[in-house]
Amino acid sequence: MLKYSFRRILGMIPMLFLISIVVFTLAKLMPGDGISGEIDPRNTDPQYIAEMREKLGYNDPMPQQYFRWIDNFVQGDFGKSTRFKIPVADVISERLPNTLMLGITSILITYILAFIMGSYAGRKPYTFGDNFIGGLNYLGLSIPSFIAGVFAIYLFSFTLGWFPSNGSVDIGVTDGTLEYWLSRLHHVLLPAIVLGLLSTASYTQFLRNDIIENSRKDFVRTARAKGTPERKIYNVHILRNSIIPLITFLGFDLVAIISGAIITETIFTYPGLGQLFLQSVGTRDYPVLMTLTMLFSFLTLIGNLIADVLYGVVDPRIRLD
Repeated sequence: MLKYSFRRILGMIPMLFLISIVVFTLAKLMPGDGISGEIDPRNTDPQYIAEMREKLGYNDPMPQQYFRWIDNFVQGDFGKSTRFKIPVADVISERLPNTLMLGITSILITYILAFIMGSYAGRKPYTFGDNFIGGLNYLGLSIPSFIAGVFAIYLFSFTLGWFPSNGSVDIGVTDGTLEYWLSRLHHVLLPAIVLGLLSTASYTQFLRNDIIENSRKDFVRTARAKGTPERKIYNVHILRNSIIPLITFLGFDLVAIISGAIITETIFTYPGLGQLFLQSVGTRDYPVLMTLTMLFSFLTLIGNLIADVLYGVVDPRIRLD
């Protein structure tokens, strides 16, 4: 397994190199540049703008700009945000805890609910409970996230007043205290529930269908013929094989933890990396935009690796040589 992981990590290097070329090229093809995102060209001396572009290297050949950017990037210098006037690393590190809290909370909600509902529906297929869970799943799959977010804010924030509609913490709360963490949990619950419930639908259906399929296979019939207790058949033979498809999602969920949900964070005005990414596009903050894109790409590759390794852990038939 270590050899396999090491080979996969080495294989990521050329992939990340190609991704960096695509990210840099797309950023350069977008209208404007860092100067246009930082100052207003209409109210600034054109000569000053030309001098600044020359000083910052925007007039250099594209290959020279790329290698300068990638060299600084590898050394941990992601540039300076043109919007916040501080290093990009500081901007991302300020938003990262909020996104981690949102992502982890939503994933816990997703997996707990999907496991409970998928297990029940799989063990008792075609019953009223199975049909009811299936109806909820199809409802969750059909509702767009922005509609669910707006409806949740209207019902639970404005009408019932159970949750705040925006922000990540109450104003005036002292950092590090119990009241501070309770306030953060209170703010993150509603967007995490919206994000988690929408993902639960597909997870539940995958688990339910796999349990039904595995319960009809020959090795289950053989175990029943030998007199194996039904609980052991379900827990050892059926359930363990049925959770394998969920491992695929677990790898990609690593990206969801870091990137958050761009639409959900924007609707709830939740200051995370997803909202930062969307704001960077609108304000032409290219250093932040390019860094976040590279970060999400890297985490996608890592998520695939984790999913493949977990396949070997869950399913002993799979050998990673």
